Amino acid sequence: MKTALQSTKILSFVIAAVLLPFIALSFIANGIDNPIPEKTIADKVVIEKSKRRMTLFCKGTAIKIYVVSIGRVPNGKKTQEGDGRTPEGFYTIDRRKIDSSYHRALHLSYPNADDIAQAKGRGVLPGGDIMIHGLPNGIGLIGKLHRKRDWTRGCIAVTNAEIEEIWRLVPDGTVVEIQP
Repeated sequence: MKTALQSTKILSFVIAAVLLPFIALSFIANGIDNPIPEKTIADKVVIEKSKRRMTLFCKGTAIKIYVVSIGRVPNGKKTQEGDGRTPEGFYTIDRRKIDSSYHRALHLSYPNADDIAQAKGRGVLPGGDIMIHGLPNGIGLIGKLHRKRDWTRGCIAVTNAEIEEIWRLVPDGTVVEIQP
């Protein structure tokens, strides 16, 4: 005959055995791995569109690499508003948006003077509001699955856990280089 203590132990074991894999998968899906020391600050961000890769640098040393999703039209640089492309060139993080529709967002200084001149020469608007952001509010649990295709309107997307880390590591004024 089982005692109440034995029954409690068995129940606890069963609950742990069922829940632990789901908790582990949740952390994996949301990209929590390889933590960075608390006082590390990035001084440059390089985004390689063709590789879907964003690297944070500190004093010339890569401190973290993220796999990203980019604009739904991945090839070519952004030339006008609504083209679905991610810009290419040099920008800075010029502000933060905590109340973003995409969890959190770091705003890029796009369009720069070259982008404006190019668009003006073609008689079009260059577009704007390009950001490094997390996932749309309410669907953050999809985590890394968002990387299966390029889906933004020109922004650079990471998981919510990743944007939390990037938010901490990348101060306003940081240079962002976006390569083809």
